[in-house]
Amino acid sequence: MSEFAQRVVAWHAKCGRRDLPWQGTRDAYRVWLSEIMLQQTQVATVVRYYARFLQRFPDVASLAAAPLAEVMRLWAGLGYYSRARNLHACARRVVSEHGGEFPRDALALAKLPGIGRSTAAAIAAFCFGARAAILDGNVKRVLARHFAVDGFPGASAVERRLWNLAEELLPQRRAMRAYTQGLMDLGATVCTRARPRCEACPVASTCLAFRTGRVAELPAPRPRKPVPTRRVHTLIAVHGDAVLVERRAPTGVWGGLLALPQFDSAAALHAAVRTLADGARARRLPARRHAFTHFTLAFTPHVVRVARLAPRAGEPGAEWLPLAQIETAALPTPIRALLRDVRAALALAPAPRKHRSEGRPSSQSWRTTQRRCDDLPGTRASPDG
Repeated sequence: MSEFAQRVVAWHAKCGRRDLPWQGTRDAYRVWLSEIMLQQTQVATVVRYYARFLQRFPDVASLAAAPLAEVMRLWAGLGYYSRARNLHACARRVVSEHGGEFPRDALALAKLPGIGRSTAAAIAAFCFGARAAILDGNVKRVLARHFAVDGFPGASAVERRLWNLAEELLPQRRAMRAYTQGLMDLGATVCTRARPRCEACPVASTCLAFRTGRVAELPAPRPRKPVPTRRVHTLIAVHGDAVLVERRAPTGVWGGLLALPQFDSAAALHAAVRTLADGARARRLPARRHAFTHFTLAFTPHVVRVARLAPRAGEPGAEWLPLAQIETAALPTPIRALLRDVRAALALAPAPRKHRSEGRPSSQSWRTTQRRCDDLPGTRASPDG
């Protein structure tokens, strides 16, 4: 066993994390679920979702049998929604092609939807004691600093160098579980991106970045590219105590989730409002922004209270979602936050009253609603995807 691996294993025995809900099990379903959720997501956030997921889907068979919409509902707010779609697809493959049992080999695991090389190795090591190298973001940082590997870790040449190091450092099979968990813990709790605790690191004495004063500059950051902004208009149509939503296409941004109708221009939105309800007029609200990995979405909400629906109001894929259910519906985080604000504003305004001849809200009640909605705040950008 390499000196590096020996120190990581010994450190894990004394200082490693042991209180996470997915530790202490060799159930491949539970380990797989945690590994997928932990991709690009903090542990504290995952803990809440993990418990809720297991309560609803205690095994791979129950997950495979569930409709995708239910999976997306429980995932809503966790971000990077392609993970949820792949999770569901993977569960179905495990049931249909592997008899409900996860493969024991890392190469076979990596062929399943949403399971990459590092995740496959982690499942194989934790559940089956396989001798396979992991290389998630935390481990990349540890190795890049310890061996002073220059360049952005996502670049193909740099990543190949890190994979070679990860494989060279592997201990014997009997130490794989402790080493794999120790390496993850080291990156998550000691060799952190900001303010690393080098004084507590078990491999500081052989760390080239520490010895040469380069800890802060390694690993190299992702090369910066201009982040484009996409501008759209969203419709908040309220009928009674429900809001009009539509299910997004299975792929792409917010794929499979419920979202507000979205338009490329205000003119197109107002045309849709005229189709939706007789005599209704939408009120423009303050614009909001939401940051994705590769672009920023700037969306301008428009709210309208609909007293009487036109005959053509129903559209395929559209539904009226009770505002009381927005906390549990499969909504993206920024849309849920917007609807919370609108619900609070509308709760303070009188309900629209129908005119005998037109079915429109009274001007006084609608002006009150407008004033409440004009006070709604914008939203801060966040990494939800």
